[in-house]
Amino acid sequence: MCPQPDLEPKPLPALAPFEEGDFHALSEGLSRDPQYNDRRLVARRKLGTIAQAAVARIAEDSGGELELAQRTSLHQPHAFNHMRVRRLWAYICRGKAEKTRLKRVIGAELAKDLDAAYRNAYLCVALEAEALEVSLRIHKDAWYDGQNLLNRLKAEGLEGWRAQLNRLDGFRLRMDDWKGEWPCGRLGVDRIEEYLRYYKPGDHSLTVECRFPAPAGARGAVLSADVPEGMVEELARLVPLYRFMVWSAESDHLFSR
Repeated sequence: MCPQPDLEPKPLPALAPFEEGDFHALSEGLSRDPQYNDRRLVARRKLGTIAQAAVARIAEDSGGELELAQRTSLHQPHAFNHMRVRRLWAYICRGKAEKTRLKRVIGAELAKDLDAAYRNAYLCVALEAEALEVSLRIHKDAWYDGQNLLNRLKAEGLEGWRAQLNRLDGFRLRMDDWKGEWPCGRLGVDRIEEYLRYYKPGDHSLTVECRFPAPAGARGAVLSADVPEGMVEELARLVPLYRFMVWSAESDHLFSR
């Protein structure tokens, strides 16, 4: 008799707290040093388990409606990162089923753009030498998602997006590498209009981020054992905004009839 498949879901890896070495391995002096690849791999895996936990939490909260996938960045110096690892991240973006659906809408050739994760809107948890970050990002090359947002705002007005942003006290809306920022929690219509006067998909990235400073020698708070779980909670807090903005079956403002 053939063995029965194990239908029980596999338990998620435990969320490990961050350590001083996770930050130190990304410092300017060590970011090019391959001797610290193992140390950076440890940190990368910690971010990956946070993203895995967030994917499971989001799927449960949505009743299985929102299927997302997670990946992690390179942890070793490589031509792709200009031979320097100053930032590690795990990102969460649309899953295989949603990409397949979009391929049917726009065709296989155009859908190849979506194979690259950065061309999809994504949730992100990141580690740098002096900060932790939780964010929602639309890269400037993620044109479909950026344009979907603009079309929705044109059709429905600004109040829905403003309300979603103002739910996220502690986060800030940013554009590309501009120095300006738009603090969530107290954004008026005038500030939203100001942002939209300049934002152009294909030219600018859009980021909603919360950063937790971790300066060298004073990292006590971010090394706490409850920080990884807190980051899962912050990722889950971004999901309603993600669902509002991203091009999907429930928010189709590009090709809807």
